[in-house]
Order: sequence, then C-alpha cells, then structure tokens
Amino acid sequence: MLTKKGKYGLKAMVHLAEAQQDNLISVGEIAKARNIPRKFLDNILTDLRIAGFVQSRKGKGGGFCLAKPADQISIGNIIRSLDGPLAPLPCASKTGYKACEDCIEEDCKIRRMMLEVREAIANVLDKRTLADGYSDY
Repeated sequence: MLTKKGKYGLKAMVHLAEAQQDNLISVGEIAKARNIPRKFLDNILTDLRIAGFVQSRKGKGGGFCLAKPADQISIGNIIRSLDGPLAPLPCASKTGYKACEDCIEEDCKIRRMMLEVREAIANVLDKRTLADGYSDY
C-alpha cells in the first residue's frame, strides 16, 4: 500500500513537473497547493533530493525543481525511493529480497502469486512518468 509519504511525494513531484523547467518552487507553495503538511514535505523533498529526483537552492528565491525532465522520471522509481520495494512481500521483491522464514520458496504458491502482483504493479508504475499528465493528484 502506498504510504502518505509516497502519496505526498508524488503530489509534490507532479506539482514540480507542472511548473516551468528550472523554476524554483518553495516548500510552502507546494504544501499549500497540494494540502501537504509542510514539515512532512520538508523531509520528503530532502529524500527526493538525495535520490536525485529534485534539486534545491536555499535562501531568498530558493526552492525546489526537478533534477531532470519529467519524462525521464518514472512513477515507480519515485515510489521506490520513498516507500521501498513495490512487491507486497519481501520474497517477491527484486530490490529488497528477503526469504520468508516459514515456507519453502520453490513450493510456495503465495510467493508465485505475489511475484505476478509485483510484476503487474511494476509494469504500470515503471511505464508512467511525471510527464504523463497526472494533474489530478
């Protein structure tokens, strides 16, 4: 399930994608426009900056902008950077794999189903970018 952090991060990224390229937007403006608690948004934008999705400048006239064009930023990668792997179970994850303690992987029908779920989610989210027009977020 998408956490509030992931949802708010997507909202902020969509807001930045809708702005002019390289136009710096303040945290306060994003928070107000997208109804996101400002302090929480500060932390989210820091995580997105560390992940390489946004750039920032401090001081008067400072703010945030996308680090690369919107059509080069996948929704799946934004979610992974904020919420972790897309898989519903660690044993079905490509990026955060961890074996289950209570089953035998080769025989586990739940794992096979969750691998399909993970692939379906990734196929949707990794094919969508910020440029795809998500103005309803």
